Amino acid sequence: PGHGASDSIDRPPDREFISGWLDDLIECTCPVAPALVGHTLGGALAARFASERSQQLAALVLVDTLGLSPFQPSPAFGAALHEFLSNPAEGTLNGLWSQCLFDLPTVRSRLQEEWDAINAYTLDRLQAPGRLSSLRLLMDQLGLPAIPEDVLARIVVPTTLIWGRQDRATPLTVAQAASARFGWPLHVIDDAADDPTLDRPDIFLKTLRQVLEGQ
Repeated sequence: PGHGASDSIDRPPDREFISGWLDDLIECTCPVAPALVGHTLGGALAARFASERSQQLAALVLVDTLGLSPFQPSPAFGAALHEFLSNPAEGTLNGLWSQCLFDLPTVRSRLQEEWDAINAYTLDRLQAPGRLSSLRLLMDQLGLPAIPEDVLARIVVPTTLIWGRQDRATPLTVAQAASARFGWPLHVIDDAADDPTLDRPDIFLKTLRQVLEGQ
């Protein structure tokens, strides 16, 4: 919600909003119980949904997800995120990418024209009416606070963590603590920050397929 072509959000998303949005999405797109994969802010949404409706899922995969602890990024990440949200522009977006990715020059070189398209789309969407306020609402409600342990303990669907070793937004120690606390298997991807889908897409997809095939 509030991303891509989805409608903007004009009020803080409560538990019913989160559950209802994903419930509708699953009902409209999945003939059988799906594996739900959530990344960063999407991971916080996915985890909260799974705590309420595990019976609707076959598996849960959390990728460098927010919400497993209070949001306490590295100072450089926090500064880059603040600058971007205050002024979403090419320069501040590149500054944020330099924190979200382990090796920005390599990713940029590998994707070439696709990289330019990703950035253009990102800026176009965030500069659209209501999008920046939607992101702030979602971050305030889902990304910044920790999900209470008793809520996470209600997740009964098989759950796996995939994490970039160099994550500067939610460090690996957070994933290690959640893995130990809840018994969730943890897969660590080297040379990746909080977006291993871009840093190491080959390793990420191989890991994700192994996780899903093992369910």
